[in-house]
Amino acid sequence: MRAVVVDRFGLRPSLQHVADPVCPPDGAVIRVHACGVCRSDWHAWRGHDATVTPPYVPGHEWAGEVVEVGADVRGWRGGERVTAPFVQACGICGQCAEGEQQVCADQRQPGFTHDGAFADLVVAHRADVNLVALPADMDAITAASLGCRFATAHRAVAGHGGVRTGWWVAVHGCGGVGLSAVMIARALGARVVAVDVSAEALRVAAGLGAKVLVDSRETEPAAAVRDATGGGAHVSLDAYGSTSTCLASIASLRPRGRHVQVGLLVGGSPTPVPMDRVLAEELTLVGSHGLAAHDYPTLLELVASGAVDPGRLVTRTIGLDEAGDELVEMDAAGGRGGMTVIDLRR
Repeated sequence: MRAVVVDRFGLRPSLQHVADPVCPPDGAVIRVHACGVCRSDWHAWRGHDATVTPPYVPGHEWAGEVVEVGADVRGWRGGERVTAPFVQACGICGQCAEGEQQVCADQRQPGFTHDGAFADLVVAHRADVNLVALPADMDAITAASLGCRFATAHRAVAGHGGVRTGWWVAVHGCGGVGLSAVMIARALGARVVAVDVSAEALRVAAGLGAKVLVDSRETEPAAAVRDATGGGAHVSLDAYGSTSTCLASIASLRPRGRHVQVGLLVGGSPTPVPMDRVLAEELTLVGSHGLAAHDYPTLLELVASGAVDPGRLVTRTIGLDEAGDELVEMDAAGGRGGMTVIDLRR
């Protein structure tokens, strides 16, 4: 099969022909129709994730068709159009038993713990636990956009954030997950402040319903959020992942507000969280890591209702032969606004 292979961290990935994957007894092999290019893929390519060892194939936001199932699989036969969370859970550990599969103690992640979906075929482990059937009217490009960023934003905003009608939500970083958060917060009736360094990203956020736009190159973002919201956001998300955006998000909150960390913080340097303020104002700080497969029906119902349209966030589609260049360009320019999705049917 064709696959985009990272032979060394930071080296431009190349399109190669490699052996087809072997189907595990409890897993499935999926023919990939589409796969998103995520900032987490960039982090892995740059060597920021200790679970990744070159050579490997990136890609964890996929949609496709089941072409083979293992002997132990009971719920799938082949031919089904499916997606899966980027956290492929074991289904039997303590976290899974409590329904929290997104923090499974024995999780697998395509593109990280095993070869991912920048390829014609990808393995889904523990298929009966992790595969999610796609609605007949959902195209593969839209389905791929759900896999990490939109699903993560949904849990962050609706689950951890508990966002209510009329609340102020600040989103720091308007890439794919940030714009997803803007869209979901608006669908829940919140007023959104979008914060970014990119005028184009802020323009897209405005088009998705952000009420206030903050260019953090021109103003101190936390002060701007507090001014615009009359004292601070009820919920604030760091959707980028840096010390500065994390601290700005926390500083944007009103008393008893909630900070949700969505962007991946890397580099090993501790973030100096202002615990005195966290204590005095009873702030809540929480991390958000994906969405369990059993929670996907709620997300798919929200899409089916028309309240959100993940496809609007896809600003660019590319062929598999362009995927390596996309990671390199993300390294040089910090990524594009919106989402880029690989269309493997080209």
